[in-house]
Amino acid sequence: MNGNIFIVAAPSGAGKSSLVNAVLAEDGNVLLSVSYTTRAPRPGEVNGREYHFVDRTTFEAMLERSEFLESAEVHGNRYGTSHKWITDTRAQGHDIIMEIDWQGAQQIRRLFPETVSLFILPPSLAELERRLRSRGKDSEESIRERLRNATEEIGHIAEFDYVIINKDFEDARRDLAAVIRAVRLRAHDALTRLSAQLPEWVDFSANSR
Repeated sequence: MNGNIFIVAAPSGAGKSSLVNAVLAEDGNVLLSVSYTTRAPRPGEVNGREYHFVDRTTFEAMLERSEFLESAEVHGNRYGTSHKWITDTRAQGHDIIMEIDWQGAQQIRRLFPETVSLFILPPSLAELERRLRSRGKDSEESIRERLRNATEEIGHIAEFDYVIINKDFEDARRDLAAVIRAVRLRAHDALTRLSAQLPEWVDFSANSR
């Protein structure tokens, strides 16, 4: 049985990566899809952990070879998801979290309609600006661009299955974990996964879709 795909999208600075990392730390059954990007690493980032950092020439060559399941340009940089890694990991039964923007989410949903998508919202644009400035990673020009783009990104919120407001981190973390657990408990998926452990008198095959 293939694993589930969870898309988590958010405006830059909304706390998406922190929430995802917290869930990954406590749930060994879900793996993070590490995207390829042309942007430069930020201080403390490690190649292969946060992203696979490549130059634009390498990225475009991979794109031409159809190695990406989805790709998009965000804040002037290219991002893409490995087709092979997603296919192989799902086939092994692992659930996957993909941190991608609304453009990538649209592409993934077209390929995998069963994908579950979540949008992380900051409590306000003023709080989003405060978080972007407090992390000390971006120039003034970059912060202004990210705030402009946030309005467009939030405009796509109705395309997502779930919305989590990251006002209190622990509440938001529990909400994200709860969605993942709920999806795993959907009747058909859970019964398929547990079929070998079911008592003899439980027969779900006749009603399976």
